[in-house]
Amino acid sequence: MIDINIASKKDVKYISEILELIEGAAKKRGTGIAKRKPEYIEKKILENKSIIATDNGNLIGYCYIESWGHQKFVATSGLIVKEEYRGQGLSKKIKNKAFNLSREKFPKAKLFSITTSIAVMKLNMDIGYKPVTFKELTDDRAFWKGCEGCVNYKILQQTNRTHCLCTGLLYDPKEVEKKEDDDNKTLKVYSRWFKYKFQILSKIVKPKKVLNKAKEIAFFSF
Repeated sequence: MIDINIASKKDVKYISEILELIEGAAKKRGTGIAKRKPEYIEKKILENKSIIATDNGNLIGYCYIESWGHQKFVATSGLIVKEEYRGQGLSKKIKNKAFNLSREKFPKAKLFSITTSIAVMKLNMDIGYKPVTFKELTDDRAFWKGCEGCVNYKILQQTNRTHCLCTGLLYDPKEVEKKEDDDNKTLKVYSRWFKYKFQILSKIVKPKKVLNKAKEIAFFSF
């Protein structure tokens, strides 16, 4: 049975397996996945900032979140799924769980991700992330220092932290809320216009069948 949960103290036992999964994926992909120390992963687990997936007690997936720049930004990192469990939608479930955890813990923060994985990019964009330049991400030096464990770190250095093989993605809750508010306002305008049009037409077209049909349209449209 597959379980996807927020990691807790009891999951510290999986740390070595988590690190092996991350390192193995980095070697196979040949691109950037920053290495992490056991103490770092343990801290994320004990702070309840990790999502862990297991199948009958066996580790099959993991990721963690971290805040940066005085909690103005939050990143989901280290998303990994055991090879034999890929292609089953597990990454999406872990990502969604991490997204909800981020929104719960840091509701005002912008969520961001840097990745070379096309699959991770798609997961993020399905949620609502948008590709952005690195300048729009956190300027917290501690975050970028974490990239030192990546094989592509020299590229980041040489471009003065403006470019790398990774793509930057950002989810800004303020923009999403504004769009939803604009959509609601648009819907209200259309609703008022339809009611006005219905009142005018109902005076011109009297047959009962026509009026009933218009009412049906109004009901299903709004």
